[in-house]
Amino acid sequence: IRDSLKEAEDLIETANAPIFGVDTEMNITVWNRKAAEISGYTAEETLRTDFLSFMEEETASVKHVLQEALKGKETANYELKLKAKAGKQLCLLLNATTRRDLQGEITGVIGIAQDVTEQKQRDAEVERLLKQWTQLIATANAPIFGVDTELRITEWNQKAEDITQFSTDETMGRPFLNFLDAAAR
Repeated sequence: IRDSLKEAEDLIETANAPIFGVDTEMNITVWNRKAAEISGYTAEETLRTDFLSFMEEETASVKHVLQEALKGKETANYELKLKAKAGKQLCLLLNATTRRDLQGEITGVIGIAQDVTEQKQRDAEVERLLKQWTQLIATANAPIFGVDTELRITEWNQKAEDITQFSTDETMGRPFLNFLDAAAR
């Protein structure tokens, strides 16, 4: 049993995913090497402290997920905002698993996470660029339209509306050639 416990501890400590554990009072009992690496907090700094004090926001929601796991209701893919030591906000995708002793009694929660901070930042940047591009098309001083592979209109900017007198609502999804005929008349 001692060997199995040591092996499990080693697996947790050396895992390439942030892993933390809390007891029934939400105090940290496990903080592996990867959790320390991404957060900047060592295990010594976190052990026996309130896990919720490391949350960036929405502590009630995080507390609810952990309390549900303490009742045996595990959660997968919960998005958690964690404060790193340097002030950076980390975004973790968390699986909260009930932790039990040898008698099957619930003793806490083990959280296994995936750091999705960079992915979230990339997604936000793509969204920003898409909004910027959409705004550029909408306000361009030239008619801009788009069509799909079947020549149905997918884009119709304000200048196209001004020149043709057809609104975006009138054109979207309709055959582009219909509007060429109408403009020629």
